[in-house]
Amino acid sequence: MEFAVAKSLRALRRRVFRQPLAFVGVLLLATFVTAGLAAPWIAPYNPAAISLPNRLQSPSTAHPAGTDELGRDILSRLVWGARLSLAVSVTVVTISLALGLAVGGLAGYLGGWTDTALTTFAMNTFLALPGILLAIAFAAFLGPGFTNLVLALAIGGWAGYARLVRAQVMAVRDREYVDAARALGAGGLRIFFRHILPNIVQPVLVQAAIGMAGVILAEATLSFLGLGIPAPAPSWGAMLNDARLHLFDSPYLVLFPAMSVAGAVLGFNFLGDALRDQLDPRTRLEMGL
Repeated sequence: MEFAVAKSLRALRRRVFRQPLAFVGVLLLATFVTAGLAAPWIAPYNPAAISLPNRLQSPSTAHPAGTDELGRDILSRLVWGARLSLAVSVTVVTISLALGLAVGGLAGYLGGWTDTALTTFAMNTFLALPGILLAIAFAAFLGPGFTNLVLALAIGGWAGYARLVRAQVMAVRDREYVDAARALGAGGLRIFFRHILPNIVQPVLVQAAIGMAGVILAEATLSFLGLGIPAPAPSWGAMLNDARLHLFDSPYLVLFPAMSVAGAVLGFNFLGDALRDQLDPRTRLEMGL
């Protein structure tokens, strides 16, 4: 038992040294997720509490990240903003991935006119439009709010997952094990969920991890434009928008939210790269993992 544990620790240490960016990504994501989940307990102040006598204070012991123009504690708003970004990113990726699996799975497995209709008139139509512009248009039409923000981002992001799923399904739908299951009388749903989906989940997971980073950036962009969740909810994008007027006299108002967005995005991108390297046998062989 001790030998097995020691061997596992050596393997983990070898992976960390050979993939330092993956280790950094895990640390960044651990910080981001911990801050989001534990925000009610670790935030030192109420993120919406206004204290005009304490407005625009530089970082200090009482306020480690300073205060904004209304005297609100920046650190508390950053922590609660992580919670908001985590909720939005997880919800949007879940909805987009579900739609992508449904539409891409149908197009790739059935083929024929179903594939033509779904690919030409659904996927290509949404992929032809820039995702962020599509999200801005829907957010402006629906109005600000959590539900509308999630719908706007999901509408602009599902087509990429559908395209990936379609390509992966088409690559494995005619394999021998699928033909054997079909010959034994298995139905289409059983074949897809038992034999096709487990063999295409690896690239989908990588895409989902990278997609989380894109959603965080898109949410910050929409909030910066005033199309995200309305005030006084703390959002990193809204904090950057509020800090524009104090860019030179109070640069920490821009620095801390920008570093939070960059850290979360880098964490998910590094995680996606690590998952790709870990799940690809050829890459693992080249790296000696």
